[in-house]
Amino acid sequence: MTNEFLTFAPISTAATAPNLASSTAQLDEMMARVGVDGLVAAFADPGLLALVDQHASAVRDALADAEREPDAEALAAYARSVVASARRAGRYVPAAGEAPVRPAEWLAGDWHLLRLVAVCYLAESFGLL
Repeated sequence: MTNEFLTFAPISTAATAPNLASSTAQLDEMMARVGVDGLVAAFADPGLLALVDQHASAVRDALADAEREPDAEALAAYARSVVASARRAGRYVPAAGEAPVRPAEWLAGDWHLLRLVAVCYLAESFGLL
């Protein structure tokens, strides 16, 4: 099984229109893969929402430590690094429509899924999608 999310070209530090479009497309794809189902589950379960919020805080902190703004380019790059890390660890990143649905499934899932949901949460919160 291949991970098509990893086939996108690397994002440079220069904010150009093609990179922004590519970054937004990558965030859209991640939203379809895990964001929609993860956020629906989180909004239905306060404990899961708190966990997603903690992951979102960690993402914001990581971007701040790297002196990056929480824009589409930075969030897409962060999501790619999480996917790459998950893949190196032998973890599965679901395709669109394959993500867990119930809050309990998310709570029992790997950290990388919640971190990717947090990226989607931030992207939505910042109006990037």
